[in-house]
Amino acid sequence: MTPSAEPVAIERIAAGGDGVGRLPDGRTVFVPRSAPGDLVTLRDVALHKRFARARIADVVAHAPGRVVPPCPHYVRDQCGGCQLQHLTREAQEAAKRAIVGDALRRLGRFDVADPDLEPAPAEWHYRARITLHRDSRADRIGFHRLGAAGHVFELEQCLIADARLVELWRVLRRYRALLPAQFDGLTLRIERGGPRHVLVRAAGDDAWLKGRELATRLASAGQPATVWWQPIRGAARVVGGGDDLFPAAAFEQVNPAMGDRLRAHALQLLGDVAARHVWDLYAGIGEATAALALAGASVESVEADRQAVQVAEARGPIGPRRLAARVEDAIPRLKPPTLVLTNPPRGGMAPSAVDAIAAHAPERLVYVSCDPATLARDLVRLGPGYGLAHVRAFDLFPQTAHVETVALMERQ
Repeated sequence: MTPSAEPVAIERIAAGGDGVGRLPDGRTVFVPRSAPGDLVTLRDVALHKRFARARIADVVAHAPGRVVPPCPHYVRDQCGGCQLQHLTREAQEAAKRAIVGDALRRLGRFDVADPDLEPAPAEWHYRARITLHRDSRADRIGFHRLGAAGHVFELEQCLIADARLVELWRVLRRYRALLPAQFDGLTLRIERGGPRHVLVRAAGDDAWLKGRELATRLASAGQPATVWWQPIRGAARVVGGGDDLFPAAAFEQVNPAMGDRLRAHALQLLGDVAARHVWDLYAGIGEATAALALAGASVESVEADRQAVQVAEARGPIGPRRLAARVEDAIPRLKPPTLVLTNPPRGGMAPSAVDAIAAHAPERLVYVSCDPATLARDLVRLGPGYGLAHVRAFDLFPQTAHVETVALMERQ
């Protein structure tokens, strides 16, 4: 009997969004687009030494948490942008709580239950930024297929993107002939106040001379936007649609409403910061730095993106010391902290940075994480001098398997 012949029961959702079951030979099998409680037969089974990967051939019995995905791209094009559209909201949230709890218990050896999760106010049309890729061979601009980074399907709509970005894209598609012959893809972005941006990424050294015309066409069609050109070497610059100096390439939270909630919770966990010296690591455009300074803290912030640091300096307030550098390189130049706030990228913190924090022994460390596995790894590295005092998950990205976590470590 082949591994795909006998139905497999799906037990849970793994980090990344695949359902997890067990083959008759005992191997764990990862099955995308499956739901806890499904009974499925499998196809395209790829066997590895300790695990397997497969696709659903047929759903023999449907889980109670399974629904019909509303986005046509999800099934028809196997869009990789979302992983959980086939689950109810309740099933998605339970899966994300379990992903965080499992990582902390299994990888961090922390004795914790699955954390509470802060739900998003909107399940759809929440993304303030989408990044589209280009398949020059097939003349397609869109998203990657699930598990196929080299294959791009033509995007018609995106149900998790802000509706104003979707409308911009529908018009922009008409004028794709104005895009440069050599480009990798583009990013569409909307600011809180409503202004929109189109950032075109270069794939070659040729100049782009039609950016202004593209901006004019967009405005004439009722979809005005500032058009940016991102050369292979050098900073992004405006080429049409105005002289807006907001750097479209600088990091800002994709879900602004939930980002505000997460940041407020993280700052609350730091406690009274007045007259305390605080490190704000991976500070982005400085929103937390500003809040800390206004609350009376002495702040040193570190961010590798120089454009983001320029935004932070322009927005103020005056007072915090802002360094444009990698965290692991900047820490030796910082004053010893009383409190630390860190918000690293998916790969987590450099080991030397975690070791340096542990050596300084701040009273509290609040860690904002976008990857439960690297969160668990870094918290363990702090050593026995710290205990995990609080964990809360935040659903910044409904319909996807991504989950943000805020953890508080206190000195023992």
